[in-house]
Amino acid sequence: MVRTVKKSAERRADIVKAARRLFKTKEYEKATMQDVMDALGIAKGTIYHYFKSKEDLLEAVIEDIVEQNIQQMQALVKDAKGDALQKMRLLINAGRMASDNQSILDYLHKPGNYALHTRLLAAVLIKQAPLYAEVIRQGCNEGIFKTGSPLECAEFILSGVQFLTDVGIYPWTQEDLSRRMQAFPKLIEQQLSAPAGSFQFLID
Repeated sequence: MVRTVKKSAERRADIVKAARRLFKTKEYEKATMQDVMDALGIAKGTIYHYFKSKEDLLEAVIEDIVEQNIQQMQALVKDAKGDALQKMRLLINAGRMASDNQSILDYLHKPGNYALHTRLLAAVLIKQAPLYAEVIRQGCNEGIFKTGSPLECAEFILSGVQFLTDVGIYPWTQEDLSRRMQAFPKLIEQQLSAPAGSFQFLID
């Protein structure tokens, strides 16, 4: 029987996918590198060639989640019909990663994981902002929005919403979160010079 030798990038991707499946079904803290090795039938030297530690592997898993989400959003913007506000709704809904990866993302909210959590938010912002900027430019062309800085507006809005509603970073009460969420639609409309009520769907 001829042994199949996988290319480095393919082998690394296999390890990340196996770890992602494992971290979704078993608590991250209880999962081990040996669990991943057993799932793939690989040796200890192989997995540690790509990842120095379980924490290193978790970061790769999170990067994989972000990249998959961005690809889905890119396809959505490319294929979607309608005006900029309709596309903005689609982007916002598609940008929510928690539903299919809740157990992994919950781990980031635990004390001691702030650095990794913040890197995740920054990675999301950097990759999502150009997609939102594209829609904002469309809105400017359609006369719905008015701004000379679409990318910077996207970065400002995303960073504000993501960081200021994240209880893994700030110890907000439910009242604090509700107050911010109620304010966001009007603030975004002012930032984009959008018609009043355009972003009310964020809290509806």
